Amino acid sequence: MLPVNQQELDTVRQECRKLVRNRALLSAAAAVVPIPGVDIGADVAILLKILPQINEKFGMSPTQIDKLSPDLQKIILVGGVSAGTGLIGKTLTTQRIISVLQHAGLTRLAGKSASKYIPLAGSVIAAGISFAILRKVCNQHIDECYAAAGKVLLAHTPASPAPAPPAD
Repeated sequence: MLPVNQQELDTVRQECRKLVRNRALLSAAAAVVPIPGVDIGADVAILLKILPQINEKFGMSPTQIDKLSPDLQKIILVGGVSAGTGLIGKTLTTQRIISVLQHAGLTRLAGKSASKYIPLAGSVIAAGISFAILRKVCNQHIDECYAAAGKVLLAHTPASPAPAPPAD
């Protein structure tokens, strides 16, 4: 369900950021494994799980959006497409996630894979890059959802009455 006021919207954003921080740590841990490809696979798996959770918390999963009025659907979907990752209300696939990861930092992904071959320091570098990429993608999505939900709140907030003219 969509947050109903600004305070609830801010709380949802804080909860999502905490969730992202924890998942980014898992991504960093997977990056330490010296087997090529394990880190990217872990990142994709984490994103396939966390992005729908973020959508759900903001009331923007595909099924939640389908239940809204056409006007609200338009606000969410148009705002989501123009904002960044464009994953609001979308069914996520592995290919879509890989595309988002590549867009977020293709050179970092290449550096992460190459750094694994440097003993010890390479694992630390790969973990840091993995943490940063996952956090960047998820926080961008959170900001996107937050902005779209804010637009919906604004559309639902009744206009305040015009101030009374001063008495002469």
